[in-house]
Amino acid sequence: MAEQATATTDAPVRALAWTGDSLHLLDQRRLPAEEAWIRADSAAEVAAAIRDMVVRGAPAIGIAAAYGIALAARRGDDLAAATAALAAARPTAVNLAWALARLQRCVDAGAGPDAIVAEAQAIHAEDVDINRRIGAAGAALLPGAGAVMTHCNTGALATGGHGTALGVVRSAWAADRLDEVWAGETRPWLQGARLTAWELQREGIPVRLFVEGAAAWLMQRGSVQAVIVGADRVAANGDVANKIGTCGLAMLAREHGIPFIVAAPVSTVDVATADGASIPVEQRPADEVLACAGQAIAPAGVAAWNPVFDITPARFVDALVTERGVIRDPGPDAIAGLVDTPAAAP
Repeated sequence: MAEQATATTDAPVRALAWTGDSLHLLDQRRLPAEEAWIRADSAAEVAAAIRDMVVRGAPAIGIAAAYGIALAARRGDDLAAATAALAAARPTAVNLAWALARLQRCVDAGAGPDAIVAEAQAIHAEDVDINRRIGAAGAALLPGAGAVMTHCNTGALATGGHGTALGVVRSAWAADRLDEVWAGETRPWLQGARLTAWELQREGIPVRLFVEGAAAWLMQRGSVQAVIVGADRVAANGDVANKIGTCGLAMLAREHGIPFIVAAPVSTVDVATADGASIPVEQRPADEVLACAGQAIAPAGVAAWNPVFDITPARFVDALVTERGVIRDPGPDAIAGLVDTPAAAP
């Protein structure tokens, strides 16, 4: 991967850009201090960027993987090997497998490199449209004023553009249905502090950071009117895999009578996975917990446990918002119906 010039601060927020012969990725590890782009010229480089968190967020990972296959097709590389390398980069986010399966169908149908590129571009464009649909549907669920709590980053940086849960925030703000956002900092990668706060500040949406340990007190004192998060996978029974810490927020929200809303595209729903117990939970290096920004914060030799995701049982989810509509209290029948419902016309 080659580093590119720093982006301009007035450009639209985006995580990735296709140039026709390479994929450019905003290096999210370096935000908010620096907006630097990395060029990927092969599927292997895209896989490394996904694995190393240059690009993150389930929809954005899926889009990047699609472009990775497009690069492999353009180069004449082994597409089966490229698919395997990309699939192994981040196993929990189902959008990755979904995008690769969609590209595989093109390959199986005998599509040439140009058609494979076009399919990757279609996935990207469709994701932006999907996000806007999710934003509009989710904004209607909010109380019309007050503050929402978010976790991790689910905005334009995590998607093709606009965002899922943060897309709902954007849409609600534009519709004057929101006063403020409480963004959890999201250890150990601090996606809330580094990315969500950066996105919202850039767009003039009022945001305040809090440490995860303050979530219960914020809810108890009446500072939060809804909690809205994204998802990396939704199982057939409605269980949700999302950034570690999500399950705790769902339980706290239920205790305090606050709506807990999950916003995700239908491509994140995995009916082949029966429940949350069947979802693989990625483990990342202990060093991410033992250090912060490269500075050790724990004694040498101390062990650490670093699951990237947790599983929120469906019973704690008040609403699942997708581009095909809103499911209240999602369960197996509702999830099956959602996947079988055709997408609405633009």
